[in-house]
Amino acid sequence: MEFLFMLIASLGGGLIGAAFGANFAFAMVGFVLMGGIGAAVAGDPNMSTMLFSYVAFGPFLGPHVAFAGGVAAAGYAAKKGYLETGRDVGTPLAKLGKVDVLMVGALFGALGFAIQQGIALIPWFGGHTDGVALAVVLSGMIARLMFGTPSLLNAKKPGTNGLLGVDDANCWVRFQEKPSQFLTLGALAGLFAAGVSIMLATHLPSIGGSANTLAFGVSAITIAFLNMGWSTPVTHHMTNIGGLAAVAFYPVVAGAPTIVAAGWNPGAAVGAILIGAVFGAIAGGLGELFQRLFLARGNTHIDPPAFAIWVGNTLVALCLLAVGGAA
Repeated sequence: MEFLFMLIASLGGGLIGAAFGANFAFAMVGFVLMGGIGAAVAGDPNMSTMLFSYVAFGPFLGPHVAFAGGVAAAGYAAKKGYLETGRDVGTPLAKLGKVDVLMVGALFGALGFAIQQGIALIPWFGGHTDGVALAVVLSGMIARLMFGTPSLLNAKKPGTNGLLGVDDANCWVRFQEKPSQFLTLGALAGLFAAGVSIMLATHLPSIGGSANTLAFGVSAITIAFLNMGWSTPVTHHMTNIGGLAAVAFYPVVAGAPTIVAAGWNPGAAVGAILIGAVFGAIAGGLGELFQRLFLARGNTHIDPPAFAIWVGNTLVALCLLAVGGAA
């Protein structure tokens, strides 16, 4: 019955994503995460867990529900001729006044939740990847096949140059598409996330494995600025994976079984923050590779940061396994 409750609730989350627009719905996740961190600091673990697990990453505003619902609704609206392009994840679709658009968002919200729950049941993999991010990717692919081009991977179109780039109208984020740009941005965003995540994890043990959500939440909020026309970089995949890697490897570098056992260790913190920078750069590269393969040549949105997050999360787990750490 709990699954049924969550599934029904996710219909509302998907509708919110369509009505507010996918990007604005995602930015709201960042604000909820700030509240979750605040609740943890205030010593209210129940409220913190509720905000983290059931609102920000659950059936209410979870990206696999609200953002994915907004993505699918945009694709459907474009197919019906209500919207210029299905790649428009910034426009609040309530302005169209089309109930069918909102209903598509609601249904894909429930679909995204069901996909994430299914991923969680996969032995080992389900507990060592980011099922929310993977559900976003899979939901976007389903929406592409239903409402967009008949192919997921579009090799080349007139006016494009293979994987090397596309014109301004079809690019993702023009000012972070070169290796010098996304690697530098990824490393420094990863460094930023790693630093704050390590401090949270070592000085506020109740945060536990959620320490990387603060920097991720900041990055999520900035998507609202990008949506409003400001040239804000897209960094949430970089901060998510950079912070996650730093916290995961911190006890390994400290030679301790857990972060709590390691305590505050400046030497280990230096090593972990550099690891976070490396993984942030990797996430930046993964996001750009995915957008060139699946987004830049398609007419619906399949999210590059979500791809980078689920692959990066799994990569961190595999690297920990290789060095004998606790994934």
